[in-house]
This record gives sequence, C-alpha cells and structure tokens, in this order.
Amino acid sequence: MIKRLLSLTALLAALYSQAQDSTAARAMDEVVVTATKYPKKTSETGKVITVISRAQLDRSAGKDLSQLLNEQAGISVNGANSNPGKDKAVYLRGAKSDYTLIMVDGAPVYDATGSSSNFDLRMMPIDNIERIEILKGSQSTLYGSDAVAGVINIITRQGGGKQVASPYATVSYGSYETRKVNAGVNGSVDRFSYNVGFTHLKTAGISEATDAGNTGKFDKDGYEQNSILANFGVKVSHAVKISPFFRYSKFNSQLDANAFADDKDYSFNQQNIQGGLRSEVSLGRAKLNLLYNLTYTERNYLNDSTIKESIFDGYSTGYYKGNEHFLDAYIHTPLAENLTFTGGVDYRNGITDVKTAGVYKYEMGGVIYNGEYASTISTDSAKQHQVGVYGALTYNRRGFNVEAGGRFNNHSVYGSNGVFSFNPSYLINRQFKVFANISSAYKVPTLYQLYSEYKNPFTDLSPEKAITYEGGVQYASTNNLINARVAVFKRNVRDAIVFYTNPNTFASYYINQDKQKDWGFEIEPTINIKEKVKLILSWAHVDGEVTTKTGAKDTTYFNLARRPKDIFSATVNYHVIKGLFVSAGVQSFGKRTDLDFSTYPTSIAKLKAYTLVNFYAEYQVIKAIKVFADVKNLANTSYVEVLGYNTLGRNFNAGISVRL
Repeated sequence: MIKRLLSLTALLAALYSQAQDSTAARAMDEVVVTATKYPKKTSETGKVITVISRAQLDRSAGKDLSQLLNEQAGISVNGANSNPGKDKAVYLRGAKSDYTLIMVDGAPVYDATGSSSNFDLRMMPIDNIERIEILKGSQSTLYGSDAVAGVINIITRQGGGKQVASPYATVSYGSYETRKVNAGVNGSVDRFSYNVGFTHLKTAGISEATDAGNTGKFDKDGYEQNSILANFGVKVSHAVKISPFFRYSKFNSQLDANAFADDKDYSFNQQNIQGGLRSEVSLGRAKLNLLYNLTYTERNYLNDSTIKESIFDGYSTGYYKGNEHFLDAYIHTPLAENLTFTGGVDYRNGITDVKTAGVYKYEMGGVIYNGEYASTISTDSAKQHQVGVYGALTYNRRGFNVEAGGRFNNHSVYGSNGVFSFNPSYLINRQFKVFANISSAYKVPTLYQLYSEYKNPFTDLSPEKAITYEGGVQYASTNNLINARVAVFKRNVRDAIVFYTNPNTFASYYINQDKQKDWGFEIEPTINIKEKVKLILSWAHVDGEVTTKTGAKDTTYFNLARRPKDIFSATVNYHVIKGLFVSAGVQSFGKRTDLDFSTYPTSIAKLKAYTLVNFYAEYQVIKAIKVFADVKNLANTSYVEVLGYNTLGRNFNAGISVRL
C-alpha cells in the first residue's frame, strides 16, 4: 500500500517541472452547484467534490448509472456488475448505502416504502443525465437527513439552444440480447425551453443466483425498463424563471429465490414518478429559489409457486406504495464585498402503505418450520413530517475561503436535533488548495422502522448522528497538465439503528445501539498530455469498525462487508485522430467479506480480490452521427460481488447516436 502511495507521489513530482505555464488553471475554475446550493468555483470551496461531465456521460452509453458511479474514486456500488435486475447498493467512503443522499436536480428523492430510504439507481437512465456532482463528507447543514457520507446530485438534461427543435436518438445492441433505445427532442422558442426524452431497455440477462452445483438448470432473469423525462423552462420576466418537470420510470424484472437458489416464477416490478416545479426569482443582487418535488414509488413482488424449486419454496406477495413531498425555499444574497449568505426552510412529508403475505417452510437447526404470515402498514398511521431551518455564511478574500453554517430540524416523532459545518480552505498561487472540513449529519428513522411490526415497543427511535473530519490538498498546474487531490477523512456515527432480536424472548425490533467509526483516504491524480491523452488514476482506501453491545459488554469488530478496503483504478483516454476517441481502463478491487446465510449459524465468507479491464471507442462519422463500442470485463474475469449471486462475464454494447 505504502509503495503505491510513494509511486503516485513520485510520478506527480516528476511531472511537476513540466507543469509551469502562465495560462489559467482550468481545473480550479470549474463551476459546481452542490457544494453551496449556488454556482461556485471549486477554487473557492474547501469541500471535496467530483464532477461527472456531459462528455463522460456521452461516452458511457454502454453503461448504467450504477456502473458509472462504481468507477468513481471513493465509491463502490455493490451489484453494479451483477444481473441488471439485481439491487444496487451505493457505498460512499465505506458508509452503508442509506448514508448517501441521492438528489435529482437538487431535490432529495427518498423512497418511502423501504426499510431504508435510499433511492433506487435503476430508476434513472443514464441517457437522461446532463452531469453528476458527488459531494463527499457530512452535508446535513444544507441538505438535511441522510447526507451522512455525502451527496450525489444527478442533474438532468434541460432544454435550450438556438433551434426550435433538435431531435436526438441513440440505438444500441449488446450481450445477453440487450437492446436499448433513447430518443427525444429539445429546443427553445422565445422565453420557453424544453427537453422531452424516452428510454427503453430490455435484456435477457443472466441467472441472478449462482448455480453452485453447476446443474445447468438455473434460468436467465430478464429485465425491461421504460422511462420518460420532461423538463420545461419559462422565463416569465427578466427576474423570474419557472421550470416544471416530470419524470417517470418503470421496470419489470425476474428474481431468484436467494443466494445459490433459483426461482422460475418470482417477479418484481417497480415504478417511480417525480414531478414538481423549480423557480428562481432575482431580487436585485439576491436570488430566491423555490423548489417542490413529489417522489412516488410503487413496488410489487409475486412468487406464485406454480413451479417449486425445492420443498421450501412457497407463495409470497408484497405490495409497497409511498410518496415523499419536499418543499424548499432558500435565498442567496451578498451581505458585504466578500461575505455571502445562503439560508432557507425546507419541509418534508412522507407516507407509506405496505401489504405482505405468504406461506413459509424452512429448516433451521434440523427443525422444519412452516406456516402463514401477513403484515400491513397503513397510510393512516405510517406518516411523518419534518421541518428544517438552515443557513450558511461564506467568506472569500485573497485566496482564503471559509463557510460556516448550521441547521435546526424538527421531526414529528422524535423531536428536534441540530447540525453544523465549518469548511475553511486556502488557495496558494492559484495552484495549491489546502482544505480542512468538520461537519455533522443525521439520518432520521424510516417509516418502516417506525411503523412496521418491528417498531420499537419501548421507546421512539432517535436519529442516527455523525460527525466527519476531513482534510487534504489539491494541486492544479497552470497549464492544466496535472490536477491532483489527496483527501483524508474520519467519520464517527452514534445511535446507529440496528435490527435487534431479544435472546430470551426472540422478539425482534429496531433499536439505537451501534457506534460506527470509519476512516480512509483518496488519492486522485489526473495527467493531461498535449490535449490528446489523459491519464486518470485513483486509489481509495477505507477501514472501519462497529462497537455494539453484546449482553453487558461492548464488542468492537470490522464490519464493512462487501466493501473492499482498497480500490485502484487507471484510465487512459486518447484522441487518436480527429473524430476517433478510445479509452481503456483497469480497476482493481481488494479482498472483502460477506455473510454466508446458507450456513447455520451464519458464517463470514472471504471474497477474493479481482481486476476488471474495460475498453471503449467512438468515431464521429459526421457532425450529427457517432458510432460507439463498449467492452466491459475484457479479460472475462470470474469474480463475486455478492456471495451466491452471479456477475457479468465479458460483455459488449455497440450502437449509433444521432443528434440533429
């Protein structure tokens, strides 16, 4: 590990002498929104933020969103390279998946139906995205609940341009009979702009579960998705702009029974609707922003058991429906020459309706258990709301930048809590940025944790609370030859919510119990050579341990299951000739652990390290037409992401894009 760190440092030092020039350092001038809720140059904020640009997205037509995020430093998406219908879990800096807040166009997109509130990445086709901003560290001051490890803000494609109508389309075909079509049109007329798009994806897939006995009887589990995006912009006057939006996505998927267990009649479908309105009002030098977003989620599971894979296979059904309303009103205004203020009020309201039923039959400890079950969570009772008041001051002068802020939150069940942030940084000669952040965060209990049959019968749950310490340095050469960032972090979480079973009564319910401590670093050098070749390197390391009460004692142990301690990646982008672009990437994932539920009692399984090689090429035939080919897992590596579940072997996707 240390040798690799020294090698990267030596490489940067060797190239430093070539990096002196009088031109502007473009890497420091990139404008982002998510760091402060208004446009800000990265040189003027100490927060750690990564941007996935429109150019990167255009070259990712053969990927889905989870695969693209899985390539970013400090992020591992468990299930990214499994069957398309397999659930995807985002681990940002090693934190559990519901500690990362997913936003779309600045609005949180909670899923009110699940045991955790994290948004399902499968619901957002990559074709609908303009750019992605990944903000690391605790961010609850500006963004409220769930932003414990960070925020992923997905910014969708908007309307605009000089033409009334600019049609576009992408058609591709690939391995596992994968067919994808994306088509739409955008443009503008006077004060009106729009972008409307449709995406269809269908694949035969692979068997979700691993056929450990190589029986050859496991069937493929297919996946089909349809999505619609509609963004509009209306400039009411020189000072007022409103932007209505609507997004719809639905997929159908076949599932398997469990790890190592096939199922031929288990199906799952999910639909997600997001709709609302964004508006911006200019009040002199101040800007008032109003945002309303509704997220509606509906999921259905059915295992009708007409085909029994084993004597333990049984009928089951599940219906999940919920919605989250989000309203945010905030203002950004200068207070003095170098001092600005951002502050506002947001309101969140969630309800859910859950009905599950079925029969069961299983063996444990040599005893066979069977019977029926049914569970209901009603919208009449399963509801919560919260109000947050927040504000942040930003000071910028002669390279010194500092942001300090806080939030007060009131929840309808547990009461009130507060968080803070303090983010200083200093820019030296427009090349070196030194930063140090300290910020706190929280995660509210989900509706399922509060109102299901597993709700705590003795006390109300408290929010999970975290504090993150972060520091580092970023360097950008004046001629844009080198851009490198090193960041270290430590995150402490207390009152973590866990599922507890009483060893005497066997009653199960949620409690606040665990303490979680995580730490790590990210090293991200990028080297540009004569504007034709770009070398992107990264090394992300994470470690952690949980302290949990077992009987009268506290027990501490490593618990970052399915998350590699180390991920190394190297990507080379090369503009070979005019119109021809190729990219080759290597990603190495370290050893991990997973829980093996096929044994009794449950045991810990060790998963081997693995390396993936990917290749992409595109050729601009004419200005309006591009052809591309994407090959993933070029070496056909056999590996495991989740114990008992399959991963994709060598697979390709090729197609054509047209933009008129």
